[in-house]
Amino acid sequence: MADESPLIRSLRAAVAAAPGDVPLRLHFAELLLAEGRSDEAVAEAAAALQHAPGDAGARALMVRAMGVPPVPPAPDPAPAPAPEPPAPARPDAPRPPSFDWAAAEEQVSDLVGPRFLEDPQAEGGDGLTGDAAAWDVDAPGAVRLADVGGMTDVKERLEAAFLAPMRNPELRRLYGKSLRGGLLLYGPPGCGKTFIARAVAGELGANFLTVSLSDVLDMWIGASEKNVHDIFETARRQAPCVVFLDELDALGGKRSRTQNNGLRNVVNQLLTELDGIASGAGNEGVFVLAATNVPWDVDIALRRPGRLDRTLLVLPPDAPAREAILRYHLRERPIEAVDLGKLVKATEDFSGADLAHLCETAAESALLDSARTGSVRLITTKDLLGAAKQIRPSTEPWFAAARNVAMFANEGGLYDDLLAYLKRKRKL
Repeated sequence: MADESPLIRSLRAAVAAAPGDVPLRLHFAELLLAEGRSDEAVAEAAAALQHAPGDAGARALMVRAMGVPPVPPAPDPAPAPAPEPPAPARPDAPRPPSFDWAAAEEQVSDLVGPRFLEDPQAEGGDGLTGDAAAWDVDAPGAVRLADVGGMTDVKERLEAAFLAPMRNPELRRLYGKSLRGGLLLYGPPGCGKTFIARAVAGELGANFLTVSLSDVLDMWIGASEKNVHDIFETARRQAPCVVFLDELDALGGKRSRTQNNGLRNVVNQLLTELDGIASGAGNEGVFVLAATNVPWDVDIALRRPGRLDRTLLVLPPDAPAREAILRYHLRERPIEAVDLGKLVKATEDFSGADLAHLCETAAESALLDSARTGSVRLITTKDLLGAAKQIRPSTEPWFAAARNVAMFANEGGLYDDLLAYLKRKRKL
């Protein structure tokens, strides 16, 4: 504060630097109480009691700061004159001899670190962050494909291309089917790619490890590549494990378009880990799933056979899926006679995120009316249909961009499924 004395400011800084020094904190509280700052003195005394719960001086100081009168002693037949109370400490009063100021100053100087990190060594170690034991791996979850509403085509393709070979090791060996490679999920944002990945992990009874760009990138040279290696090492030790690479276009973007050497090296390291070369033992029991909204921005080397060589288009939820999503988001809201059939028809091309937003918007409308009238009313079909008219499907811009890719950049038939869908929906 601007009106604080230099001594108060110095003590405040010293206490902040050495929060566990109880005598220093109590001396600071005494000075605050002497200046009439009772609330601050109480706070400092309470902090001292946290570090030293049985400290009688801290308790006595708190009682004085709170203005609680002490319990008077029993009357004596010949009471002696009460001694004069000690004068309150003043900012300019001499320092108590019991407090070692030299030791306090030395402790403060020991706690002060570098103001600027100009050398990785200032952070400790070699500057490489990321330990294979530090990555959070989720245990096998209860989510299954049966919990994914609708999306029959997606489930059938997952079963044929990915799940059936993994569930039937004898048949896999009979037909020489390799477990190498992974699955790339792509499609408009908000359509449940992450949920489907968790459902696949649940079907396999596998652990689940999510990886995004923020988990990998590091400011120190070589640290990002080490993070990628540590992630896959963790997955190999926790096998069976599903490694889910979220937003793959950010993590594994085309190296021809990348000017940053760090990102290029991350892609190189990712390719090495997908091949299982770095571990020596391969990726047995490690299943790699990835998701992206823009597969055309993913480095082509990541999609070659043996890596992310299977692709699955995840489209906006179909009618049964929309009904299931709407039921889920309305399950705990006060609703009345909601016509889900009308609502499902009015939400064609809505993503799962759009449907959640629709329910939120309808709830806001009913809440506002209730606040205005002072009478609670339930959410009706009218509220939900009105919200559907206000919301434009977030998938439309994605299909506008994907149309050009499907028509003019469909090398090798990578986007045949997208092209078929656009033709079926007459979006070409």
